[in-house]
Amino acid sequence: MELTHIDEKGNARMVDVSSKDITRREARAMAKVRLRPETIELLLKKALPKGDVLTVAKVAGILAAKKTHELIPMCHSLNISQVDIEFRVLKESSTIEIESLVKVEAKTGVEMEALVSAAVAALTIYDMCKAVDKEMVITDIMLLEKRGGRSGEFKRGEMQ
Repeated sequence: MELTHIDEKGNARMVDVSSKDITRREARAMAKVRLRPETIELLLKKALPKGDVLTVAKVAGILAAKKTHELIPMCHSLNISQVDIEFRVLKESSTIEIESLVKVEAKTGVEMEALVSAAVAALTIYDMCKAVDKEMVITDIMLLEKRGGRSGEFKRGEMQ
């Protein structure tokens, strides 16, 4: 397998996508935040000191997807078509599951944008809740699936 971000001299480089076709691409990623049960209750009641946690986390995740190229050195700047973030609050496990969907028509994929989006949404939840819960844990940041491009489709198995 050829490493695409390494040149013939072994130096890091940005991949040249100029000869690739523009195609529709999308990626879904997830992250989880485990909180104390009391924190989940405060979050659901919108009674945390910093306000509406999930709305702020959604906006942060959308912004993060759009700014991924500023954070990850070899990512291309993309004109993203859509970012959607959904939250599932699982009271029985005191967990918030975050799922990010990113779509684009471009010469390169949006896997990193989906991953950064989910991760930043998780970090925002942490920031918004840390005043009442310092034991939170962010876990399971992963690509769930991707479509489009030369490498085709990927769908994570039942390992979640």
